[in-house]
Amino acid sequence: MSTMNHLIIEIFRSSRNSDMYLYVKKADGLKVVPEALMDRFGKGVSVMTMLLKKEQKLARADAEKVIEGIESKGFYLQLPAAKEDYLLDLYKTPTEAVY
Repeated sequence: MSTMNHLIIEIFRSSRNSDMYLYVKKADGLKVVPEALMDRFGKGVSVMTMLLKKEQKLARADAEKVIEGIESKGFYLQLPAAKEDYLLDLYKTPTEAVY
């Protein structure tokens, strides 16, 4: 259970994957993120600073889980959403024309 109800956070977008984000305390920045993760994440591009409350709605993350991750590890990593099967079909080479 989270001990804090809110945090001032900064959100960084990965320079290598535009759907990957790191949430960190504004005061800590990216210095708390392990070097191995930063190697994979690439250069962090700051996209937003905000006051995050645990009951707040976020587009693709649960605010309470974000706060808990920041409290326990110093950061929260939001990975890209899994691709739906029908979207993957768009990238397959057609084997025969169907009209």
